[in-house]
Amino acid sequence: MVREDPRDVDAAVSALVPGLAPPRRSPGAAVLVVGPWLAGVTSLTAALRHCMPHQCFVESEELPADLAPAAVVFAVSAVAPLCASDCAVLDDAARHTDLVIGVLTKIDVHRDWRAVLGVDARTVGLHAPRLHDMPWVGVAAAPAHGAAHLDVLVEVLREALADESLPRRNRLRAWEAHLDDHIGEMAAVAADGESAALHRQRDELLRDMRLSRSERAVVLRSRIQQARVQLGHFARNRCASVRSELSEDAATWGALHWGRRRRARDFHARVAARAAEVIEEVDSGVTEQFRDIAGELGCTAPAAVPAAAVPELGTAGLMSRRLETQLMMVLGAGFGLGVALAAGRLFTGLAPGLSVAGATAGGLLGVLLTVWVVRLRGLLHDRAQLDRWVGRVAAVLREDTEALVATRVLAAETAFTAAAVAADERAAADTARRVADIDARLRERAVAAARARSEAQRRLPALRAAAEAVRADLII
Repeated sequence: MVREDPRDVDAAVSALVPGLAPPRRSPGAAVLVVGPWLAGVTSLTAALRHCMPHQCFVESEELPADLAPAAVVFAVSAVAPLCASDCAVLDDAARHTDLVIGVLTKIDVHRDWRAVLGVDARTVGLHAPRLHDMPWVGVAAAPAHGAAHLDVLVEVLREALADESLPRRNRLRAWEAHLDDHIGEMAAVAADGESAALHRQRDELLRDMRLSRSERAVVLRSRIQQARVQLGHFARNRCASVRSELSEDAATWGALHWGRRRRARDFHARVAARAAEVIEEVDSGVTEQFRDIAGELGCTAPAAVPAAAVPELGTAGLMSRRLETQLMMVLGAGFGLGVALAAGRLFTGLAPGLSVAGATAGGLLGVLLTVWVVRLRGLLHDRAQLDRWVGRVAAVLREDTEALVATRVLAAETAFTAAAVAADERAAADTARRVADIDARLRERAVAAARARSEAQRRLPALRAAAEAVRADLII
């Protein structure tokens, strides 16, 4: 390949690797001027266009994507030596071009530019060995005073562009980059990125399923415990409030003898009604709480149960106190007799002539006091009986509502647990289906990767041999 025409390079290299398409970029005639930021690329391009009007000079954004430059002018500022990012700009620009010229700009304002140029040349040579012997020149494209200093660069460019072997060397350099890309792609076949992504997706699915199951169990357990505490507290508070309310009613109890039975029946009916209301409120509170839990867990609330029956409350025992009444009548009569005798003596002492009237008034006062004492004692007895009965009713009601809460919570826990198990089974089935799909794709990828590796192993030697031949021709 020493003296062959550049147009024959494609055929010669393609013969080494049958079936390999030529590089996408076609040879171009423009000179590409590139460099890092603030290197004076635009000023240098304008100055070169002025000095060499018959040669096309372009910047990186002006070069078509399907053309390779005939030469690359790499401009760097004399302010400071090159860094790694500056070398990356050079690598990208010179991949398809063999002729690269280094240019140090702004030498008119930096007296130590020769030292910077030497450092830059060594840096580029260490970074890219093929550019170790590239020419370097210093220029002042747009000096603040005087004319531009571009003579050396223009002379180097004209001499290099006039070399008859330049098109062939540029095409060989393009083939070198093209072959390196294919070798990299073939070598990367073993590292199947899609298979790795599928494995990560599979692991994430299984982990999400385990986390979802654990989170669902923790939420269910915590919400059931919270509901048990809240509903028990609610039931006790309702029973306590009803106990206080009915105790106040018992403390204001009062009825005449002939209306006592009817008033007692009304009080019993009121207590029974309030007990039924408490049970209904607790039952409704339990149902509402479980409906909220079902909404949080995303499942169906437990089926409604029949309303709980009102427990047996008994009676206050106000109807059978004959012995107590008889005893109080005897005691009241004694108290009244004493009051009557005392009143009679008082009247006799004050007015001896009114002894009969005094005795009559004393007797009447004694009778009234007797009736008052007997009735007051009966009223206090009735209130005490009612208060004790209200306490018993509250205790029975509290026991019944707590049992209701415990029973409903246990039934709801069973229902929610069954729903959670069913949800876990559905999630596990869905996860298993998705994992099976991923496994099928992994098997397909494994087969495809094996074929690709086999093809890569078959083609890599030819590609490497072609790359070595291209490099050898470039060295010659």
